[in-house]
Amino acid sequence: MRTSARMMAVGSLAIAIGMPWLLSACHSSAPATLASAVTGANAASRVFVPPGQKDEFYAFFSGGFSGQVSVYGLPSGRLLKVIPVFSQDPQEGWGYDEETKPMLQTSFGFVPWDDAHHPELSQTNGVPNGKWLFINGNNTPRIARIDLSQFKTEEILQIPNSAGNHSSPFTTPDGKYVVAGTRFSVPIPNRNTTIASYAQTFKGTLTFVRADEPGKMAIAFQILVPGFDYDLGHAGKGVSDGWFFFTTYNTEQAHTKLEVNASQNDKDFIAAINYRRAEACVAAGKGTTMPASYVHNVLDEHSTSARVERKTSVTVLDPSRCDGLMYFLPTPKSPHGVDVDPSGEYIVGNGKLSAVIAVHSFTKMQQAIASKAFDKVVDGIPVLKYEAVLAGEVKSAGLGPLHTEFDGKGFAYTSFFISSEIVKWKLGTWEVVDRTPTYYAIGHLMIPGGDSRAPWGKYVIALNKITKDRYLPTGPIMDQSAQLYDISGPKMQLLLDFPTIGEPHYAQALPANLIHSVKFNALTDNANPWAVKTEADGGISRQGKTVHVKMAAIRSHFSPDNIEGINVGDTVYFHLTNIEQDWDIVHGFAVLGNTDAAELILAPGETRTLKWVPRASGVFPFYCTDFCSALHQEMQGYVRVSPAGSTVALSATIGDHAVGGEHMAAMHPSTTAAGAARGHQ
Repeated sequence: MRTSARMMAVGSLAIAIGMPWLLSACHSSAPATLASAVTGANAASRVFVPPGQKDEFYAFFSGGFSGQVSVYGLPSGRLLKVIPVFSQDPQEGWGYDEETKPMLQTSFGFVPWDDAHHPELSQTNGVPNGKWLFINGNNTPRIARIDLSQFKTEEILQIPNSAGNHSSPFTTPDGKYVVAGTRFSVPIPNRNTTIASYAQTFKGTLTFVRADEPGKMAIAFQILVPGFDYDLGHAGKGVSDGWFFFTTYNTEQAHTKLEVNASQNDKDFIAAINYRRAEACVAAGKGTTMPASYVHNVLDEHSTSARVERKTSVTVLDPSRCDGLMYFLPTPKSPHGVDVDPSGEYIVGNGKLSAVIAVHSFTKMQQAIASKAFDKVVDGIPVLKYEAVLAGEVKSAGLGPLHTEFDGKGFAYTSFFISSEIVKWKLGTWEVVDRTPTYYAIGHLMIPGGDSRAPWGKYVIALNKITKDRYLPTGPIMDQSAQLYDISGPKMQLLLDFPTIGEPHYAQALPANLIHSVKFNALTDNANPWAVKTEADGGISRQGKTVHVKMAAIRSHFSPDNIEGINVGDTVYFHLTNIEQDWDIVHGFAVLGNTDAAELILAPGETRTLKWVPRASGVFPFYCTDFCSALHQEMQGYVRVSPAGSTVALSATIGDHAVGGEHMAAMHPSTTAAGAARGHQ
């Protein structure tokens, strides 16, 4: 059944693109479907991680339409964590508590969702270093930085003059930049104009974001490019260090029915950018300052909430004003991924509608530039001759090539969506040496470090778009799947299937020993003005209709745990500090009737704030939502809410003892009305 379904898809594509001869080429090289699979106890033993032992690799999967990042252990395939990024997350209170709500602010307002496609590990000398993970927001163009010491999103930068931040956020080998291209070209600056004027008025941008200092992500410059669709990107390395490569499709500049109208040209392009030349041109004043509206959000533990910086301009560079900045490499046909081998010499273009994989040579590209072997010029950008830059073609490989990664042993691995397989081929000879089916419709694939200068070529992961019969059915919608293959020997061997969260587009992985995770936050380092360091530091204060409650959480009670003097119509801020100093002793907090937020989840030593506006009088319980001890059920308290205008005295107590009091405002100047307004907008 699998083989017949696969061949039907192959035949449909071949007929659709007018190349029936592809059928015989694909059929002649079709794999024996299970010949490379490792079965039974052997496969199980190779992915089994015994109790008390840990996985060898961390793998970071994009969450696609969930907007988050999921973390898996390899080889077990066990889900370790979901890191909230662009979407609100009730499990951790992300985007609900007062500290993290500003992280989801954009120039459009509060946007609590995005489509996250491409995780990218920070690098040193072209090799992942385990410090940070970057991830793109595709729908509202954004790039987020995740701190891998705490597995927490700490920074989000919006990208202006962009629509569809798909080819993002790929790093340069020195870690200086993460780079983003726009999938959808739009009028720049965006304005009210007829869509039919696409070819005349729509443009794209390629954005270089300075990202080597935490909390200081900033757009260094944007390059204004022709109005194509910029699909994916990768930095050069080794001999091609200082260059960046993007795939483009829709060089036809169509604006309707793209499945037909953007598939007319026999070749589209890989855009080659000399970004060191761009830096020189910007330094020489050849860039233009363009008005733009975008935001930079930073989660600063020293503040009461994330900081939102509003930006109003960006430096834009036109290639016509910067000689030698940009060239186009013709690439068959509608290329999706562009991938650079560990040496930096080979640039692989994966044309979705092509019968071959085109591999360009960086050395030949340089020679073609020097000899001006140009086919034509597009908007002032030279198009190099295909034959002048071609290193070779991988022929009869399969149908629908999408992405290529490398094992560091001289081999490349390419995913084929239509023929549903991974194909292994040799760099330099372009010979196909192995193939394996993936059940079904693979998109990206990933080798740990497979896009870097030094891959850990032990496994390849297939990230499949469709699951079909691999798992127990769960209605008409099933989660996507991943498959783990051993590539340590000459033949790929299937070891494991495991379901994944959202639609994972891409993943990256590195050895677990490169990540040094924080086990708890030291209370002595907590500079949040609402933090408490001991139970006695808690208390309550009022400024008009705003009430602040400072509270400690510790096994197994809150301090205070009884609060009175709240009135209907008040806005109450619960500022909780988890004063535990032990690893993984997490506390939660939720209060009955809260329609303004979800819960709080607090790591040891952390302070978080929950907003609550009581809408009726009565007594409302609050409790710990994260199991923390044998007496977790006893970790609760009450808030008494009186009618508006009541004269019930404000009080916060635990047992027979009052905690804090109205003197809090004098102790903490930030609790003034002005400070409250700044911290809780």
